[in-house]
Amino acid sequence: MANISCNFSFDYVQKTYLAPVYTVEFVIAILGNGFAIWLLGPKASKNRHAGIIFSLNLAVSDLAYALSLPLLVAYYSMDKNWIFGTALCKVERFLFHCNLYGSIFFITCISVNRCIGVVYPFYARGRVESKHAKLASVVVWLIVAAISCPVFKFSTIKVDKLKKECLGTAIDSELKPYFPYSLFLAGFGCGLPFLITFISYMGIARAVWKSHGLESKEKRKVVTMVVVVVALYCISFLPYHIFRNLNLASRMWPKNCKNSGFLHSAFQITRGLVALNPCIHPLLYTSVMDNVRAKLGCCKKQEEEKPPESIRL
Repeated sequence: MANISCNFSFDYVQKTYLAPVYTVEFVIAILGNGFAIWLLGPKASKNRHAGIIFSLNLAVSDLAYALSLPLLVAYYSMDKNWIFGTALCKVERFLFHCNLYGSIFFITCISVNRCIGVVYPFYARGRVESKHAKLASVVVWLIVAAISCPVFKFSTIKVDKLKKECLGTAIDSELKPYFPYSLFLAGFGCGLPFLITFISYMGIARAVWKSHGLESKEKRKVVTMVVVVVALYCISFLPYHIFRNLNLASRMWPKNCKNSGFLHSAFQITRGLVALNPCIHPLLYTSVMDNVRAKLGCCKKQEEEKPPESIRL
């Protein structure tokens, strides 16, 4: 911490909380997203609509990040001593940002695609095709990579008492240029997608509850998806960005030890909650798996009898 005399151990929460949390999340994320990729992959369906393409990209992003978690588990288990070199430190932090904002942007894509299909079904028919989803996915990856690239500049190794710390934000001397970048990520990478996603689901909910062609089971399914997505933002995405910037502010303008310790600990907890997303996202895939469940040999007859507007919820 900069310019503050404090006996509080800012490493305690990281060492006791993040290592076991990341271990559990690694196992669940690998199993869940590996299974999702098997279901959503090239051999899963001949008719891969936009929702499946966006979900497949989300699963690939989650799996890539999950594969980097063992490095963090080892790091926090070894008393926050990074032994894997500066390059891997930067790559791991870059992967985290790519997964975080890739997840947010692809959830937004899924939400907008679902909204168009439900609220404007006649407009979407023949206009929203798989090729459009593939192009949108490429654009998303380019945007995510572009806004994550500054991580290679700011993330680095900090040597302290014969230990090497892999910084996820920036060293104290780089906080002044890093803070505006962090605020940009909070606004453009989280706030704007959340607004678009929320509006999309409100439109879906309004259209579905007015529909007389959907059964109550299908309506409950939509409500469940709305709750899951909003909960993802409220539990992890929003708190993470809020406490990251509050923690950065406390480092730049320290007031007292108690306040700085609380913000740092809260920020570490939200880091664990953000990494929980790859474990929860497989729940989102179930809403676009209606046309690949036949791969499991179930419900095929029921799928053929569903009304068109319920297929791609």
